[in-house]
Amino acid sequence: MEITLNSGFKMPIIGLGVWRMEKEELRDLIIDAIKIGYRHLDCAANYKNEAEVGEALTEAFTTGLVKREDLFITTKLWSSDHGHVIEACKDSLKKLQLDYLDLFLVHIPIATKHTGIGTTDSALGDDGVLDIDTTISLETTWHDMEKLVSMGLVRSIGLSNYDVFLTRDCLAYSKIKPAVNQIETHPYFQRDSLVKFCQKLNICVTAHTPLGGATANAEWFGTVSCLDDPVLKDVAEKYKQTVAQIVLRWGIQRKTVVIPKTSKPERLEENFQVFDFQLSKEDMEVIKSMERNYRTHQTAKFWGIELYA
Repeated sequence: MEITLNSGFKMPIIGLGVWRMEKEELRDLIIDAIKIGYRHLDCAANYKNEAEVGEALTEAFTTGLVKREDLFITTKLWSSDHGHVIEACKDSLKKLQLDYLDLFLVHIPIATKHTGIGTTDSALGDDGVLDIDTTISLETTWHDMEKLVSMGLVRSIGLSNYDVFLTRDCLAYSKIKPAVNQIETHPYFQRDSLVKFCQKLNICVTAHTPLGGATANAEWFGTVSCLDDPVLKDVAEKYKQTVAQIVLRWGIQRKTVVIPKTSKPERLEENFQVFDFQLSKEDMEVIKSMERNYRTHQTAKFWGIELYA
């Protein structure tokens, strides 16, 4: 299943996110994912594993497992490179061993102190707070993103972690409209207004953390995952599916793209098996009632400031 972006390109509705994947595991996971049927990989410079992803992709291409044009590859501009958009994109392309990106996103809507192309450091001041660069506007960053399209380095450009107001502003100053807004959204943090706003304006919403973060976010942020919720367990039992499959199917039926992350081969396949059943309208409403407005990504833990405040 695919969604046609406002740029005219098609984006697979399910992908594999590679955040916090161990470098030594990446090759096997990506090759296995492609064999299962995944055609969409979600990467980022800040994940610090683009080079390993690139090695796996090159192997997949040279062995004939898949062609470049069959894959949809996303990566993201880190905040410390907002003043160096073109150079940062070229650095990602070099690491990924690609000639072009299918989608390039502004990872977080704030510029921070530049620490070197592709280093993606998050410099803190003496006060322990993120060192923010107030000389670079998001409008300036976006116009540099637009240049990447005209240069043929990127097919589509988009946003990540933008709210309604910042997305609206981008639409006002953009020449090339954002094709995607990638946000945290899951049953405990549904963000229905933002999703509706983007979809009304033909901006595809991609759900990062579509399973609520699970173990990864519990370890980093001490958060609770919706996968343990008894309501979802009851729905899963009704459909004879896993809770993760129910949550991913819910996201797909909301017309959002989902990019679950897993380092376990059995779950890699499980997460992809979500196209042979459909949730009823009643069960979609049951999950909708689970909203807690509960964000699992809590930036203050690392940056001394909650950027999403």
